[in-house]
Amino acid sequence: MNETHIAGMPAVRGVFIAGTDTEIGKTHASVALIHALRGAGLNVCGMKPVASGCDATPDGLRNADAVALQAASDPQPPYAQVNPFAMNAPVSPHLAAREDGVTVTMEPIRAAYDALAAQCDITVVEGIGGWMVPLRDDLLASAIPEALELPVILVVGLRLGALNHALLSARAIQADGRRLLGWIGNRVDPAMAMADANIDTLRARMPAPCLGVLEHGPSPQAAAARLQDAVAALR
Repeated sequence: MNETHIAGMPAVRGVFIAGTDTEIGKTHASVALIHALRGAGLNVCGMKPVASGCDATPDGLRNADAVALQAASDPQPPYAQVNPFAMNAPVSPHLAAREDGVTVTMEPIRAAYDALAAQCDITVVEGIGGWMVPLRDDLLASAIPEALELPVILVVGLRLGALNHALLSARAIQADGRRLLGWIGNRVDPAMAMADANIDTLRARMPAPCLGVLEHGPSPQAAAARLQDAVAALR
């Protein structure tokens, strides 16, 4: 089990970072969390099991989000462990995989996760898109934390529509039987009207606690200081 507590080790050995949508800062929050956990004295690896919108390089397809997770990790694992499924087109993963002739399956993801878990104290696993994005015609992104038996932290992109997206995502996560540890607000729209009032509404209505609010602009390293509640939730 990934949540068995061992003296001197975090209570949670892995966590899945879900998002309320695409382009709401899952990678920013994931990298900031990695730095926050490393600051607490832990060895941490990042992982993005499935990525579309990858770039061709001499070493193969590379995804910018996965590269950022790899660079933040300590120890730094091989790219193939960080991102076992990399696809070309910047579209929904089931369409990108179909175009590349790839079938996303859980076995390589599990093998890569186990390899990462053997190297570090905790593995931060970033999802793709939102909770119910298709990986193939009969498989959703939500299958990843289920297969890896991971609790979930939800990144809420603070912009118009955040309340509905956050509450629906939280309901779906819990309906699928995953443990929702909490949520992280990310100010993706610095001009969002009544942003603080929206955050207060989320604090009152979400079924799990706020684990931090990330400001617009600071680097993930600087943002790590705002995620001490998230570190506490994982320890």
